[in-house]
Amino acid sequence: MIQNQHKFHIPVMGTGHSIDSPIRVAHLGVHSVISIVDDLLCEKIRKHYSSEFNLPYKNIPRSSLDGRAERITAYLNTVSEIVSQKFEELKEKPLFSDSEKDRYFHMLPDDNPLKKSYEFISSLGDKETREQYIRELTEKMTPGAIDVNIMAKVDALRHSSDGEPMSSEFSDASAALRGFANSELESSVVLSAGFNPRLYNYLAEFKDFYRDQSGKIKKTIILKVSDFRSALIQGKYMAKKGLEVAEFRIESGLNCGGHAFASDGQLLPVLLQEFRDKKDQLQASFQPLIQSFYETQAWDYPTDDYEVANPRITVQGGIGTHGELRRLMEDFEVDATGWGSPFLLVPEATCVDEFTSNVLAEAGEKDLYLSGVSPLGVPFNNVRGSGSEIHTKEQIEIGKPGSSCPKGFLVSNTEFTENPICTASSEYQLLKINQIEESEIQEEKKEQAKEKVLAKTCLCTNLGTGSLIRLEIMKPSYGRQAICPGPNIAWFNREYSLDEMVDHIYGRCESIVQEKRPHMFAKEINMYVDYISELSIIAGDEEQEWKKLNKMRKNLEKGMDFCLEISATEAYPDENLESIRNTVEDQRLRLEEIFSVPA
Repeated sequence: MIQNQHKFHIPVMGTGHSIDSPIRVAHLGVHSVISIVDDLLCEKIRKHYSSEFNLPYKNIPRSSLDGRAERITAYLNTVSEIVSQKFEELKEKPLFSDSEKDRYFHMLPDDNPLKKSYEFISSLGDKETREQYIRELTEKMTPGAIDVNIMAKVDALRHSSDGEPMSSEFSDASAALRGFANSELESSVVLSAGFNPRLYNYLAEFKDFYRDQSGKIKKTIILKVSDFRSALIQGKYMAKKGLEVAEFRIESGLNCGGHAFASDGQLLPVLLQEFRDKKDQLQASFQPLIQSFYETQAWDYPTDDYEVANPRITVQGGIGTHGELRRLMEDFEVDATGWGSPFLLVPEATCVDEFTSNVLAEAGEKDLYLSGVSPLGVPFNNVRGSGSEIHTKEQIEIGKPGSSCPKGFLVSNTEFTENPICTASSEYQLLKINQIEESEIQEEKKEQAKEKVLAKTCLCTNLGTGSLIRLEIMKPSYGRQAICPGPNIAWFNREYSLDEMVDHIYGRCESIVQEKRPHMFAKEINMYVDYISELSIIAGDEEQEWKKLNKMRKNLEKGMDFCLEISATEAYPDENLESIRNTVEDQRLRLEEIFSVPA
């Protein structure tokens, strides 16, 4: 794995918003993650950048038997070539002349060894000695990683052009993995959104995920996990196949962007504490299984020149100040942090069109909400006023709800059809609305049921539209742009330069968010109480549902106690600990209200 010179990375955002982030920032040493869910979008972006960088381009048609994997491989190889070209050009630039090469070092955290060397060299007077040091420093520079994300459960099985079902290696997730595995990248695949045994088994088909004779792993595995138990279970599953998890990436269940996978009330600081206290158990559990697998294959497990370290632990979801970063890295001992939503307002780093960028800059806390728009049936972080929301309402008003489902990545429903269809498709929505109309439920409930059906939107297409508009592949008039920021974006209210955002992350400038912004831990508490409140309405008089809610409440209150302990410690700079105390007090009263009248 390429060493991360920074204390942050840019996580995957939608299908399009970080799709070209490595091209934008990797030469400057910043890690970022590309979504490879949408191979058709990858193909369009590849064509654009092939033209911009004068690279050969040949279209890979939709009719190609292994087209999905081939398109992903071709795009990742193109990104790799461009990043390599930009990085080599940057290394050739002179130092101490206000060049992009200087910018590379200026952006590094102040305690980074490369930055310290850079500052030392700048003080040298002897030209010959200085030049020698510059050559040595240049050789130590590394680009940012070109990592990829696969949503493990987005794994539809495909049919051939003559309608015959294809074998499992042509499923969406498996084909995406093959596309990455066949690429020339030396980076990581981030597996998210659940445990998929079929996909995990398929990893074992590719030698790049195993150590070579020198001990190096060309392609490493990052698992996004919900808690320590999940990390242990999934890591052992991998280890039995000789596969090593390089990093466990922990994300807040609700205080994040994209799909929100709520926990049973376990707050992020509680989860992080367990990882901190038990992290040594991970490698101790995995290593014997890994070495045993190598022995069964009659492979050497080279470790002489390669240290076998514990998996890295990183965290993301709602981080917004330098003080919060320090809390996570110093108190919870995480190795790095993920900053997603704030970078949506950094045009140098992400691919967001002007209309959507303005929507984000103007969005307040009330404009950011957990929505029901995702066909996956999972709560989806959303912002009011997006192009997708406008388009969806317009289609409903003219009596043409839903999408034609041109890509079919989220097909899963077989309520009305033999083959799965998407709940955001016109086909499904018209059938479902007709069923609701013919039912005998009360009119008020009919309207509520219809609203839920019509809320579903085509994320496959709409999450990539903004990037196509930004790159002028598509006209702004097309609209339909969907975006999935976390609630943290409410406190970032304009576009920022990359340097501004990085300096904010490292506390090297006046904070770009208001002092009153609630602490990330306080925001998460508030969101979980909101979530419990909504579930309590749905629960009605179902005793079993209230048992689940009571368990959630118990976990949440335990987490609140821990957050209060944190709030009693000394605050890091730009860390609003007072907001934790106030939030706990307010939200405990709300919980009392919710549970005061049992269903």
